[in-house]
Amino acid sequence: MSSDAERSSTARVVPPARPRKLAKVPFVELADGRLQGVVSSGSDIERVYVSSVETRSFAYACSTNNNRPCGGARGGFCNHIRALVNESVLQYGAERVARYLKAEPAEAGSAEDGPSAQSITATMTAARPAPADSKAAAPVFSRFLHHLAYLELAPTTLPLPEMQWFPPTRSPLGAVAA
Repeated sequence: MSSDAERSSTARVVPPARPRKLAKVPFVELADGRLQGVVSSGSDIERVYVSSVETRSFAYACSTNNNRPCGGARGGFCNHIRALVNESVLQYGAERVARYLKAEPAEAGSAEDGPSAQSITATMTAARPAPADSKAAAPVFSRFLHHLAYLELAPTTLPLPEMQWFPPTRSPLGAVAA
């Protein structure tokens, strides 16, 4: 069961568990019952893959941004999914990723060590997950592109026009909505 903050549209931003480089996995999120994100191709700078792993079943999907299937995701996790798990652990911490995916390893080592990206991947692989369809790829890639658009904006403290629909933080006393 997720916390109120995780179900709310106003969840606080949690700083990364550890710093990570964005070149290989520029976008990773725990959302919609999946670990999902965008992973750069190792062979073509113009190509990215949208990869995901479902909570509990560990059903996996990996395809290019134009919905061509990943050649390495035949019968098991490809390198893109393994990179996604590794980067999610850096972003959110291993405990949170394992808890979200319901992939808490039976033998996580000592209590101080906790789970790792490798033990989470091993737990999911041992369940022999099935491939999933790539229906999540389009919304994930769209959110990634939306996040990229913010990088092109000049730094400012003024409100962003697309965020203007949020109510003001203060309203005059006695104001009545029409």
